[in-house]
Amino acid sequence: MRRYIFILLGLLLLFPSTSKGESFLGAPVIPQAKTVQQTDTRSESKTGLSHDDVVEFYREALKGYKDIKFREWKDSTYIEDDGGLDWHSITISKGQEETTITIVKDNWTWIIGTLILRYIGVFAVLLVLFLGMSISGIIISRSIEKLEAGKTAD
Repeated sequence: MRRYIFILLGLLLLFPSTSKGESFLGAPVIPQAKTVQQTDTRSESKTGLSHDDVVEFYREALKGYKDIKFREWKDSTYIEDDGGLDWHSITISKGQEETTITIVKDNWTWIIGTLILRYIGVFAVLLVLFLGMSISGIIISRSIEKLEAGKTAD
């Protein structure tokens, strides 16, 4: 029996991927982080690690995903998933004693809102193009009429 326990422990040491780390909605969570608030759609945790160490942890943990974008803002680093993962974004705060990490679930409100904005944006661009072409058509028509009127007067 002891032999099986040692074999099992040896396998766990050889294959550490079988013992999963912590995650929230499939997004990795730093093991040293203390969870401040967690719901079904949002997780907020704090850690004593520096901002750069936390960002490096997430760069390493998410390097295999192709739809992940890192955005550096003035007060935080924003990591966004544009693919099909369950989480939408990870926000890492800057310039505080403890680094705050917020993971937000992908939700339909954000998805529908983005689609509506794009839909309105397409029609706004088409309206601007239509007005521009209408104005240029009026200007060109009037200039052609003036040219023809000048030729008939000669």
